[in-house]
Amino acid sequence: MERKIALLMDRENLDSIFDATHRERLARLGSVVTVTEPGALTPERSAELIKDADIAVTSWGCPPLSAAILEQAPGLRLIMHAAGTVKRIVTSDVIDRGIQVSSANTELGRRVAETALGLTIVSLKNIWQLARDSREGEFGRNRHRVKEMYDITVGVIGAGQSGRHYLELLRHFRVRLLVCDPGLTDEQIREMGAVKTTLAQLMRESDVVSVHAPAIPATDKMINAPLLKQMKDDAILINTSRGSLIDEEALVAELSKGRLWACLDVTNPEPTALDHPFRSLPNVTLIPHVAGVVTNGLRSLGEFTVNELEAFSEGRPLQGTVQLERLGMLA
Repeated sequence: MERKIALLMDRENLDSIFDATHRERLARLGSVVTVTEPGALTPERSAELIKDADIAVTSWGCPPLSAAILEQAPGLRLIMHAAGTVKRIVTSDVIDRGIQVSSANTELGRRVAETALGLTIVSLKNIWQLARDSREGEFGRNRHRVKEMYDITVGVIGAGQSGRHYLELLRHFRVRLLVCDPGLTDEQIREMGAVKTTLAQLMRESDVVSVHAPAIPATDKMINAPLLKQMKDDAILINTSRGSLIDEEALVAELSKGRLWACLDVTNPEPTALDHPFRSLPNVTLIPHVAGVVTNGLRSLGEFTVNELEAFSEGRPLQGTVQLERLGMLA
């Protein structure tokens, strides 16, 4: 019997993630069913699409996979999430049925890490200020505040997918690497080329602090006023994780002193109010949550997804397997 693959996503995401080559490869793996109509994907439509499916491919716009949806596919063996976190779609019913789950979170993590590296380099180089000075006729005025990716300390908070990839990229530079991640041992962090530290030590000693920890109750406002006060003068704080990890009121207070620089891809809430200090402080680089995959980068999720499905069909290990027993600790 031919394998059935249900793509549970709306038309916009479907067209953004999977190109013609991806779809050809999917078709070779089984009978593929997708939405044809525009608009949001409802639970009722999801139940229709998943009926008797062996594999479900989910993404943004897919409703939680409830018992009412899953009971339509008693033979479902794999849920492949062509996006990042699976928390929104994986329900207790998925776990109870023992369905294998994989995610393209590692691919998203790569893109986030690349963005964090870019922000690291241009912030150390003081590009933001130098560009403003040059436009205003003050060519090279703040050139003395430029730093190189050499003989500095970079602190990484959280060494999950994005943090781990960020560390891999940083190993190409002669910099000291500190990591705060309570879920990893000293030896695991040493293997990444870094040293395990406490959060306080990391904040105190780093020239650049890059936030990659998951947004869970334990990390809510973990970067608070006392820690921000310990940061070096001219230190850089980069957040490509979630806005909830930083006490933003405390960050505004510290930034108002003019001694730090913040690069914020995420805030809490998003977007910030039009009169929020993040929009007006001269030492804030505020960008609209683009550190992950956007535009052409979405195709990388399609590539990863098809690779996973091909591996699954051939009985090979999957690269994005989600440890559902640790779901509460994951991003």
